[in-house]
This record gives sequence, C-alpha cells and structure tokens, in this order.
Amino acid sequence: MPFIKIPNDTHLFYKDWGNGKPIVFISGWAVSSRMWEYQMVHLTNEGLRCISYDRRGHGRSDDPGRGYDYDTLADDLSALIEHLNLRGVNLVAHSMGCGEIIRYLTRHGSNRIDRIVFLAGTLPFPLKTEDNPGGIDRSFFESTREEWKKDFPSWLAENEPPYFGVGLPNCEVSSKIGEWTRWDMLHTSLKAVLDCNKAIIETDFREEMGKIDVPTLIIHGDSDKSIPIEISGEKSAQLIPNNQFVVYENGPHGLYMTHADRLKKDMLAFIKGSIR
Repeated sequence: MPFIKIPNDTHLFYKDWGNGKPIVFISGWAVSSRMWEYQMVHLTNEGLRCISYDRRGHGRSDDPGRGYDYDTLADDLSALIEHLNLRGVNLVAHSMGCGEIIRYLTRHGSNRIDRIVFLAGTLPFPLKTEDNPGGIDRSFFESTREEWKKDFPSWLAENEPPYFGVGLPNCEVSSKIGEWTRWDMLHTSLKAVLDCNKAIIETDFREEMGKIDVPTLIIHGDSDKSIPIEISGEKSAQLIPNNQFVVYENGPHGLYMTHADRLKKDMLAFIKGSIR
C-alpha cells in the first residue's frame, strides 16, 4: 500500500486511482479517505486522476498523538502534493477538510492549484465570540467532547440519523452505509477526534478566506444539523472571491452520500469549467 513519510517519522496512507487531471480529496472530521470511494470511482471513469489520503490519526495513517492543528495538517497536504509532483490540482474537501484547503493556500500558495470545492464546510468560524455573535457557545462543544471521552460509539449512533438526514425527502441511505461510516469513525484515534474538533471550533479563517485567488465551488445543504448553512456556507460565500455557491435542498451534513449523484455531476461540471 502507498504511504508517504513526513517529518517525525509519521506515515500517511494514500490512494491514487486513474489518470488525467488530478483531484485531491480531503476527508471530513473523524472519517478516512474511504468516504470518497463512491465519488472517486465515478470521476476516475470520467478520465480524471483521483487521489485521497488518510489524515494523521485516521484510517491507515500513523497516529503520532500530535499535529492536529491546521498548520500541520496543511503541511501534510502539501507533502502529499509535492511527493506526487502534482500540478493543476483540484482540491475537494468535506467538513473539517475545507479549513485544511484554506490554510494550505495561505501557507503554501496556489501555484499548484487550479480549483477548489467545499462541501458542507465548517468554515469560517463556528465559535461564538464578541465579534462573531452568531456562532455557537463554547460550552456546547466542551460538553460534547466530554461525552466523547466517555462513550464515543453511543454518541455516533445517536447522531447518525441527523448526519444523513433521516426523515428528509430524498435523503435515504441504507443502514449499512451508516454502519460503515460509524465503523470508519471508530477506527480514528480518539486523540485525533478530540484535537481535530478543537481545531475546527477555535480556528478563525475569516481573514484568510478573503485572500483565496482560485475559483471556488461552495456546496452546502439547507438541512445540515452538524454545521448550519447560516453560519457556514452562506458566510463562506460572502468571504471568498470568485465563488459559486450552490444550496442543496434538504441536504444534510452527509450529503456526499445522500446527494451523491447530483454531487458527482456538479463537481465534474465545475472541474471541467462548465460551472464558473
């Protein structure tokens, strides 16, 4: 299996399918590169090269117990791009991964990047502060992390229905998909689960997002219970220059599965330049 070695003897697992224009997929919080396989199969068949990797502490990558801040995670992404010598890259991310793209671009530049896609991103800054009154109280996140420290599997089971929009029109996924997703998340280091969540909540990307200089597609569901569109997708569209903002009706956080067919079409159109 392919791995790259990054500083401090940490190895990251990646998969590299197909040929053509490269797409690098960055996974959401607590899930591995497996989440992208259904998208990758389709886009590979469309003549694109699809690459995804397991964030440190996730999936088949090493668990160093540190480095879950956005600077380090962006450097990990850069290491992969340079290792494969990729250029003209399309970056596609879900949830937490959208912040890794922003930090990569502001830290490493856009010379190798063509376009970016944000799917149900946690951007720009979910924490309630004096200058961000629409955010969520810190106490909510702190109490949730305390739950994870005691019984992460039960929390996942309880939150699976809203994650996949159970009860919403056209949001049916099989129970096996839910089990598969929870299985993947339970193979993520608890240290990574906790530290990554803290990075998501406490990192303010508002200033950085105004500096993005590549075409951007922002997709967010209007029924996302994990990160409501009002504090995420809508604000991201106000901050990033040259973006296309698409709202998925009845879209939950897990819309990469519930709206998979539409997502495949929208991503392909954007990457090929038909959506600008």
